[in-house]
Amino acid sequence: MIYLDNAATTVKKPPAVIESVTAALTCMGSANRAAHDISLSASRIVYEARGKLAAMFSCDAERVVFTANATEALNIAVHGVLKPGDHALTTDWEHNSVLRPLYRLERDSQVGLSFAPADSAGSIDYADFERFLQPDTRAIICTHASNLTGDMFDLGRIGELAKTRDILFIVDASQTAGIFPLDMKRFGIDILCFTGHKSLLGPQGVGGLAIGSGVDIAPWKVGGTGMDTFNHDQPQAYPERLEAGTLNAHGIAGLSAALDFIHDTGMQAIRMKEQALADRFYQGIKDLPQVTCYGDFSRERAPIVSLNIGTTDSGTISAELADAFGIATRPGGHCAPRLHEALGTKQQGAVRFSFSWFNTADETDAAIEAIRYLATE
Repeated sequence: MIYLDNAATTVKKPPAVIESVTAALTCMGSANRAAHDISLSASRIVYEARGKLAAMFSCDAERVVFTANATEALNIAVHGVLKPGDHALTTDWEHNSVLRPLYRLERDSQVGLSFAPADSAGSIDYADFERFLQPDTRAIICTHASNLTGDMFDLGRIGELAKTRDILFIVDASQTAGIFPLDMKRFGIDILCFTGHKSLLGPQGVGGLAIGSGVDIAPWKVGGTGMDTFNHDQPQAYPERLEAGTLNAHGIAGLSAALDFIHDTGMQAIRMKEQALADRFYQGIKDLPQVTCYGDFSRERAPIVSLNIGTTDSGTISAELADAFGIATRPGGHCAPRLHEALGTKQQGAVRFSFSWFNTADETDAAIEAIRYLATE
């Protein structure tokens, strides 16, 4: 199987990730729960992983909070900073992990909500970020890169706007953490949400949020933390303030190994290879009859190419790619309903090809030939 569904999850991982998870499953206890060696070993691995992520995102280690995934991180961020009467600004590019928490707050908690709209090409005008701000805007919440088109926002530009208006800037970095530099201080990011199982090359079941200094988030869930046991309330100190329950230390061990792989290989080297493969694919299929590609390919972007062939349902094309050519892709709506509506692909969906460090030029060429065959049939 040629796996080109890396925007959903990277299946091929560095060998050290697998080794670290396997080792952790055999000897790791609960972090921060006891003074015996088995618990202390878990605590050390979690502590080291926090430090690596803090270095990657330019924040304080104690303000790196582990969650199950980016969806949980985004729920913590959104519910933890928005209160009744607040207004939030987001965009048509967003994943349902941003949209659904915001829709719920709009419906149940009188939180105002506005969207920077995408046009029929999927583009968003930066002027709309300022145009839709209101006096009670509490936060701008946006993705770094669309999981559908791969198009990216200029985080520094949005962060500067948020800073000048004293507005929180919350970023969903699900598609870019691990392949693009994400310096929170440089880009003015207050809360950065990430998942470990995509470009960070870690296992499923671990993600988190990095929180800038001076930013306070109310706990979304409460419970045991291994400290301050007799307090009726959740501890105030980070990260325990937002980490109720036993951490997935086994997954964090794998993520820590993945972070070492990214550091040793070089983030830029990984990014350049992935982008080269995505561009090779795009150049090979963009002029084929009936093929429509979505997004702006004239700028730096995430390694994603989404397309349709004529009016054929995307699920039909994706199934044919899997069954006849052994190529794994993602069809359908991609949890990005507003962008599909803007692109006019709500009914058809789109076939998404997404590339990883572990893909090859030969695999990319095989995908080109498969689309060439399907487009001319």
